[in-house]
Amino acid sequence: MLSYQDWSQAMLKAEADRLEDQVSAWKRRGLKLNMTRGKPCAEQLDLSNGLLTCLDENDYRSEDKTDCRNYGGLDGLPEARRLFAGLLGIQSEQVMVLGNSSLNLMYDMMTRCLLFALPCAKRPWGREEKVRFICPVPGYDRHFTVCQALGIEMIPVPMTPQGPDMDQIEDLAASDPSIKGMWAVPVYSNPDGITYSAETCRRLAAMRTAAADFRIFWDNAYCIHHLDPDKPEVVPEILALCAEHGHADRVFVFASTSKITWSGAGLACLAASTANLAFVRRQMTAQTIGPDKISQLRHIRFLKDQAQVLDLMRRHAAILAPKFDLVDCHLTRELAGRGICRWHKPRGGYFFSLYLLPGTAAETVRLAKDCGVELTPAGSTWPGGRDPEDSNIRLAPSFPPLAELEMALEVLCLCIRLACVKRLLASLS
Repeated sequence: MLSYQDWSQAMLKAEADRLEDQVSAWKRRGLKLNMTRGKPCAEQLDLSNGLLTCLDENDYRSEDKTDCRNYGGLDGLPEARRLFAGLLGIQSEQVMVLGNSSLNLMYDMMTRCLLFALPCAKRPWGREEKVRFICPVPGYDRHFTVCQALGIEMIPVPMTPQGPDMDQIEDLAASDPSIKGMWAVPVYSNPDGITYSAETCRRLAAMRTAAADFRIFWDNAYCIHHLDPDKPEVVPEILALCAEHGHADRVFVFASTSKITWSGAGLACLAASTANLAFVRRQMTAQTIGPDKISQLRHIRFLKDQAQVLDLMRRHAAILAPKFDLVDCHLTRELAGRGICRWHKPRGGYFFSLYLLPGTAAETVRLAKDCGVELTPAGSTWPGGRDPEDSNIRLAPSFPPLAELEMALEVLCLCIRLACVKRLLASLS
């Protein structure tokens, strides 16, 4: 198949006319399909319906006899901390189990850093003239929204197949004391689905930073979300790695059950060094009298142990893997060899990351919306919503049923082709 770049102007014009007719036909069908967020589908949520019945009216005490209906227990139930510790490969003493949302924990942590001096810091970040954060791109839009909401300047750094570009990160972190930290999604990054290499993790743990209070916000959202559970991708345990290189306080680790059980009614945890956890407890003592321990107890009764969690994740994978296969199949059939789109099939997580011809992502999203298919807005994977090349689209295939996903993919591939052909025609005018 000839790449579109090798077509003559007349051939491209004929192709544009043919594609326009197909787009018009889809518009008349009145579709209403949504692929904007990486949400679990109803079938996945049904896997955890046992949460509704796993406690009875007499079951409200934890293993240490805590009455979970009452106040207290700032760190979370011992068995909940142990469960997360097993999944993360750390000690339960390093874990606090808090509310239902890891994003909430990340926002709170960023706010704490702005208001209060971290261990080894002279003053809070908020008293600095400028606070800057390294943001691997393409990245998670909600991470960028946290920074934007709190007035933190974002520095984009490109991703590579091994993780973020470490040469750039090391140079930036070592040269500028206003750079206080970075975001990281180490396993199946959002949206590329890249897992950080062991060497990338080592360099992050060992690198020199101009700011003594530099912190990595390690969002381990997809650490057990493997599409092939028999071939999991893992990274070195980052807390131990940082301690080994003399930077025990460098990382805050976040994780949750949001895509393990129920997204809106799960558990979230923070893992960190002894000094960092002491810092958090001091602020949280003024903020809360303790988390929802009944929710924690419910999850313990339902999930039971690490083996049961991994069995549940196999059932998630059985639902998700066919959707990811379908995406890759459609992209390959409709776009491969045309020279207008590149991607790789992720081995876990919730997203595909598509790279189109520069200047065509926003037009593709607009065309798809006109056909009744809502996609994540173009530019969302960059700080401030501004992709400098207007080329990246995050695709979220988890939520629609397979039949709807197939229609959405037909529309998407058609719109990508039309947007790119129009762009090539414009360059020839």
